[in-house]
Amino acid sequence: MKKILVVNGPNINMLGIREPEIYGEKTYADLLAFIEDAATEAGVCIESFQSNSEGAIVDKIQQAYGNFDGIVINPAAYTHTSIAIPDALKAVGIQTIEVHLSDISKREDYRKVSYTSQACIKTIAGKGFEGYKEAILEIL
Repeated sequence: MKKILVVNGPNINMLGIREPEIYGEKTYADLLAFIEDAATEAGVCIESFQSNSEGAIVDKIQQAYGNFDGIVINPAAYTHTSIAIPDALKAVGIQTIEVHLSDISKREDYRKVSYTSQACIKTIAGKGFEGYKEAILEIL
């Protein structure tokens, strides 16, 4: 059975509270349940991880080496600021898809730049929770 690591960056744990007009009213617990259901439906094993710390995200990506067949990552704000996260993704060489709940191409100018996308095979943005399901299915 394929194993996929789902990584969520800063403030994703605040879903339902943080800017519901952009991110919706569903919670992080709702997102985790949605991801689990999508994994079950796809017949894959999922491990979800969330951190507000860039270093913890890099550590988790490095620990994925040899242990996962794919990574789905929503680096959140680190999308636009981190060089360390895409470097870690490149280092482990695991097929990775970047996901964003909102469409970052239609938001503030600084959100239109994704350093992470350069280390990913695809970016899915603006599809809400469904973007995670699409990414899981794409990795298969």
